[in-house]
Amino acid sequence: MNPHAKLISVVSIILGSLITMSSNHWVLAWAGLEINTLATIPLISKHHHPRAVEASIKYFLVQASASALILFSSMINAWSTGQWDITQLTNPTASLILTTAVCMKLGLAPFHFWFPEVLQGTSLLTALLLSTAIKLPPLIILTLTSPSLNPLLLTTLAIASTAVGGWMGLNQTQIRKILAFSSLGWMVAIIIYDPKLTILTFSLYAIMTAPVFLSLNTTKSTKLPTLLISWTKSPAINASLMLTLLSLAGLPPLSGFLPKWVILQELTTQEMTPLAIIISMLSLLGLFFYLRLTYHATITLSPNTSNHMKTWNMNKPTNTFTAILTSISITILPLSPMIISML
Repeated sequence: MNPHAKLISVVSIILGSLITMSSNHWVLAWAGLEINTLATIPLISKHHHPRAVEASIKYFLVQASASALILFSSMINAWSTGQWDITQLTNPTASLILTTAVCMKLGLAPFHFWFPEVLQGTSLLTALLLSTAIKLPPLIILTLTSPSLNPLLLTTLAIASTAVGGWMGLNQTQIRKILAFSSLGWMVAIIIYDPKLTILTFSLYAIMTAPVFLSLNTTKSTKLPTLLISWTKSPAINASLMLTLLSLAGLPPLSGFLPKWVILQELTTQEMTPLAIIISMLSLLGLFFYLRLTYHATITLSPNTSNHMKTWNMNKPTNTFTAILTSISITILPLSPMIISML
């Protein structure tokens, strides 16, 4: 891809995200989302491969449909209230349509089918962008409108996303699809009661997801069989990848345990103990495939034979940014009192 075109796409994504997150008018928020969509399509299809073209078409159709629904819901709300303020979403029909559109953009169940296929058809770095930065503007819109959303609908979406993400990740061998099923259900479950916890959870999720994709991109591992023999390329990267995956699974004393701990505590305080129990039990499904990834990423040999040739002693340059993100995604739990006090 031409470096100038890549620079324009990245700057457009940053600009579109800033426009959406800083606007109070529905049309400006919609325009920022459209800028994000148009800037992301060249990054998805830059490899000129049929699968990349298919992924870009799927991404465009889903995002265009979701943006049209957002514009439609804002028009319904403006027709009934006479204003275009994002925080003044009072019409029930507009609230329902908006929730559906944002769930399509975030890849929440039952509107999740496009997301694993798009990640599978693009590169690891673009998949990282789609999993983190592209999801931030729709999540901000959902946070701003959270007081007007239907609690029962969001609870149903949270349970469905956690369950579907766990079940569909069990039988996958493609690493990008497995990471695509990392459910955002925890964020949706708490967004009505404490939107700040949603932003905290997403921030930690992005911090933990980034070193995973960067490490996989360094070792060129896209499937479980290739991840199995990637320890011969860089044992240090695989060791840190193992810890990062365990943190992403939410195991203490790693950083990923912090958002789940705080969310469960807040749900219990809000007398939503059944929801806390359900999503806790369903998260065990995700824990299973994260442990499977961790087993393949450890510096050990699997009892199964592999037909892939082993590549030894590849001197990979040390990525300082990956090392910093890995350290944060592993060791931030002792700072939890300070982080919680800042919320």
